[in-house]
Amino acid sequence: MSVAEIILEQLGGKRFIVMTGARNFVGSDNSLKFRLPNNAKDGINTVEITLEPSDTYKVRFLRVGDRRTNFRVTEKSVHEDIYNDVLVELFERKTGLYTHL
Repeated sequence: MSVAEIILEQLGGKRFIVMTGARNFVGSDNSLKFRLPNNAKDGINTVEITLEPSDTYKVRFLRVGDRRTNFRVTEKSVHEDIYNDVLVELFERKTGLYTHL
C-alpha cells in the first residue's frame, strides 16, 4: 500500500468518504490531500496530511478560494507530531464532520 492509501485507511476508508463527502483525493510519496464540502467548520475545504520522518503526521487545514479570490489559500491551522490514533479525533474536532456513526 502507498502512504496515501494507508492514511485514508487510518481515517476510515470508504466510510470516511461517505460520511464526510471528501473528494478529489491526491496522493504523493508521503502525503494525502483532499477537498471537503462547504459545510465544514471555519470554512475549511481542503486537508493535507503528510507523513513526517518521525513516523508522525503533519495535518494542515486549509481554505482554498475560487476564481473570485484568485484561488487564494488560507491556512486555518497546522498540527504537527500527530500520531495515527489521534488523526480521526483531530479531523472531527477541527472540521466538525464525523467520520463514522
